[in-house]
Amino acid sequence: MAVRASADDRKLRAGVVGAGHMGQYHLLAYAEFWDIELAGVVDTDRERAAQVAAYYDTRALMDHRDLIGVVDFASVAVPTEQHFKVAADLLEAGVSVLVEKPIAPTVEEARELFAIARRSGAVLHVGHVERFNGAVQELRKIVERPILIESRRLGPFTPRVQKDSVVMDLMIHDLDIVLGLVDSPPRRLTAMGSSVVSAATDIANVQIGFESGTIALITASRATEEKIRTLAITQPDAYVVLDYAEQDIQIHRRAAQEYTLNRESIRYRRASFVEHVQVHKDNPLKLEILHLVRAVRRARAGEGVVLAETEDLRSLAMALEIERMIRDGRCEAAYSNHLPWSARSA
Repeated sequence: MAVRASADDRKLRAGVVGAGHMGQYHLLAYAEFWDIELAGVVDTDRERAAQVAAYYDTRALMDHRDLIGVVDFASVAVPTEQHFKVAADLLEAGVSVLVEKPIAPTVEEARELFAIARRSGAVLHVGHVERFNGAVQELRKIVERPILIESRRLGPFTPRVQKDSVVMDLMIHDLDIVLGLVDSPPRRLTAMGSSVVSAATDIANVQIGFESGTIALITASRATEEKIRTLAITQPDAYVVLDYAEQDIQIHRRAAQEYTLNRESIRYRRASFVEHVQVHKDNPLKLEILHLVRAVRRARAGEGVVLAETEDLRSLAMALEIERMIRDGRCEAAYSNHLPWSARSA
């Protein structure tokens, strides 16, 4: 069912760079907005570009620069090593960009993209799609003083992502969420990983120690046949379990406990109750695009551009450090980063 992106009647023009697996998701999402015109799809594979463009009744292009003057914003869903070049060209021309994560292979390139966006007045949004998961939105209202955070993002290997490590492919989502939940800077980092089905790291396990005392245990695998996407948080008053795939949250709270003594033994009984949180479920990618569209409309109306630079850079910086630690065989290190660590990323 088509939906409206905004109360503003002016139709925005969108483009997609990269007609592969992720690009197809973006194209499907754009097709749901009746007030957004899909003005072009870009892919270096001419045949694929033509086939996809015909299906969505738009034009096929071979070069991302051909979108300049044709679109107001574009999704960039090309391999990571191409992110900087494509996004920089579009941003310089004033085209707002939604670039898939990771934003760039280095923090320096990521910083430069934000600098270009500020100069041109364009919107730059990084595709941390889990931020728009309905369960994550509700979780932010529940988590107050996390003691222990346990994250598991496991699944089978997909050949299309073998150039990126599991840290950049999967774990970066969880780093982004965890760093946004803990109101404290990270101080200690341990990391282990191994290659199983590709030349890059396919399994990684990370422990983050925060200044507040919070401990986060994060595991990512693309060598696991069952697909698991869960986050569990222990805090003083509750144990919270989130399922990303189901967009579901359960809160376990202690109700009562008692000990009974007799001559033979000590019996212990513990009772608890479970709250099931009502979550508004929707397509997170569609909500992410809607967030971008609203930001573009605000920019066009002269209301300014707000960039999530701090949140986007800190998750990338930690992911890159974890990759270095695994590559260099360093299991543990103090973590010191000059980025500001504001709480609760938006």
